[in-house]
Amino acid sequence: MRAAHLFAGVMLSALITGVVPAAAQSSGATGCQAARPLGVARTIEVDAARGPRFGHQQYKDLNVLNDREVILTFDDGPLRPYTRPVLDALDAHCTRATFFMVGRMAAADPEMVKEVARRGHTVANHTWSHRNLRTANAGAQRQEIELGVSMVRRTAGVPISPFFRFPYLSDPQGAQQYLAGRNIAMFSIEVDSNDYRTKDPQIVHRNVMNQLVAQGKGIILFHDIQPSTAGALRRLLDDLAAQKFKVVHVVSKSPVVTVPEFDAMAEKELAKRKTVVASQPLAPRAMTWPVGSPTPPTTRVAAPIGAARPLAPLPAMPAPAVTQPLPPQTAAPEPTLAPAPIERPRGRGDEASWQSRVFDNY
Repeated sequence: MRAAHLFAGVMLSALITGVVPAAAQSSGATGCQAARPLGVARTIEVDAARGPRFGHQQYKDLNVLNDREVILTFDDGPLRPYTRPVLDALDAHCTRATFFMVGRMAAADPEMVKEVARRGHTVANHTWSHRNLRTANAGAQRQEIELGVSMVRRTAGVPISPFFRFPYLSDPQGAQQYLAGRNIAMFSIEVDSNDYRTKDPQIVHRNVMNQLVAQGKGIILFHDIQPSTAGALRRLLDDLAAQKFKVVHVVSKSPVVTVPEFDAMAEKELAKRKTVVASQPLAPRAMTWPVGSPTPPTTRVAAPIGAARPLAPLPAMPAPAVTQPLPPQTAAPEPTLAPAPIERPRGRGDEASWQSRVFDNY
C-alpha cells in the first residue's frame, strides 16, 4: 500500500511493505538468523528538493514516524573492525539503516563503502573530515560538504542519497541554506545511543531502550566506529523486535548530484592513496588522516561562495521498491552561502576530543 503525505511543501512517498523474506530484503545476507527478524516495516522515499529537515532534537518541521517506529542511523564510518559487525547484525534481522560517512574514512577503505551499499543500506554524507562547521567560513563549509559528497559517491561506486548530517549536530544557518540550495536533506536525531561515551555494549543498549520507552519512536544515532555499538547492536535489535518496534528505511527519490571540481579532487586523493598502498603492501588498511585540514580564515569572507576564489589546499595523504527517479541533472546548482558565525556546538561540545583521537588513529 502506498501513502503520500505533504509536509510543509515536501512530498514523502511511503511504501507499506511489512516484513518480507530475507531474500527480498538483503542481497548481502544469506538469511534472517534472528528468531524474530525486524525486517523493514515500510520505506519512506524522500524528495530532497529544497533541503527538508528531519529529527526533532533540532528540527520540528516534519513528523514522519508512527508510534513504535525507528530509523537506524550510523555516523563517522566506515571503520572495518566495527562497521562489518554492524552490517552482520543488521543482516541477521534482514533490516536496513542509513550510514552517514566521513569522506576521508571512505577514502581509507573504499571496499567497505561498497559493501555497505551492496548490502542494501542508504549511503549518505557526513562531511570530508568531520569538522565542526560552526568553526568554518563559507568556503571551508562548502569544501567539507562537497568533497565529502564526491568522495563517498566515488568510493561507493553507485549513486548515493542526497542526505546529510552535521558533525556534532552543529548546524550553522548558512550551511543549512547551502544544503537546501543543493537539494540535500538534513537529518538530526531523536534518540542518542551515546556510544562514544562508553566501551560497554550494555550501557549503549540501556541508553537506547530507555529513550525509546520514554519517547515511543525516533531516529536513533549510533557510530559504526565505536566498539560499544558493534557489541550492542545484535541484542538491541532482538529487543526492538521483542517489544514490537518497527524499522523504517529512508531512501531518496533521486541521487545526489556531485560537483565536477570536487570529483576531480576526490580522484586525486584516491590516486595518492593507491600510490601509498602500492609502496607499502604490508601497511595497515587505512592511512592516518590529519584531523585539521588547512582552510580559509574563519573571520571574514571577501567573496560569496559562487565567486571565483582558490580553495584551501587539502591535507597531504601518504530493497523495497522505489518509484522511478527523477531525470538526472546535468549540473549542480551554485547557491550563495552566507558566512557562518563562530558558535559552540549545541549539546555535544565534548565530542571533539574523542573524534580527534579516533581519526588520528585511523
